Amino acid sequence: MSLIVKGTGSGRDIVTVTPQSAQWRHVGFAARRLARGETLKFDTGTTEVCVVVLTGVVSVRTADDTWRDIGARRSVFDTQSPYAVYLPPRTAVSIDAHDTAELALASAPAEGLHRARLIDPGKMTRSVRGSGTNTRYVCDILPQSELAESLLVVEVLTPAGHSSSYPPHKHDVDAVRAESFLEETYYHRLNPSQGFAFQRVYTDSRDIDEALAVEDHDVVMVPRGYHPVVMPHGYDGYYLNVMAGPRRAWHFRNDPAHEWMLSKQGEAAKPAT
Repeated sequence: MSLIVKGTGSGRDIVTVTPQSAQWRHVGFAARRLARGETLKFDTGTTEVCVVVLTGVVSVRTADDTWRDIGARRSVFDTQSPYAVYLPPRTAVSIDAHDTAELALASAPAEGLHRARLIDPGKMTRSVRGSGTNTRYVCDILPQSELAESLLVVEVLTPAGHSSSYPPHKHDVDAVRAESFLEETYYHRLNPSQGFAFQRVYTDSRDIDEALAVEDHDVVMVPRGYHPVVMPHGYDGYYLNVMAGPRRAWHFRNDPAHEWMLSKQGEAAKPAT
């Protein structure tokens, strides 16, 4: 099974990954495109869902809450954080688009321990990671310091000619605090949109070793292994990461073959996502 799921440039359903289609247990992801005046309705079922308003302005309604006119970005490459909404299981949701909007729906199994809430962009942590051509720009949308049962959600901007999720790192062993097991999806956007990126997913034993040419709106699935990203000259990259596993903790292991560059470049011992 290929680890890449191709996205579409038109229509409402951009791309969908379910635990069944990915042949794993935890992470679900979908991206949806709404025209002005359109409504998206769904039920969260047995999962918690983080709705990320990637672009456009929408209103989100449940039986108990309404968040009106949320969203401010025209592009995911705007240098501002997105609005997001956390939704618990067994919640009927209606999303109305007030202009053209793109939404990300991240999901993972949950019991219903937390209430629905707005995740305000002003409370999201933004940071710069790496140095030189390993510099990238990170926004923590739903980090482990914020309430959720399984989900971790983060977005990253990678300038043209830069690498990201680098040095390569992995999180596929349930051995907290040394490492945690987390499935992961990368939802890629490119600027200009006709561009491409490269992502490699590989394990120590090389039983997984795929080098993928990624286009706009594609999803790369990372069931296990290292997963670096490289942007060619002339094209900026954006990706939205969704992670979930048996425990909500992000601990990872760098590829020992490449960890030397952290001290050489004067970076922190931990890489960015």
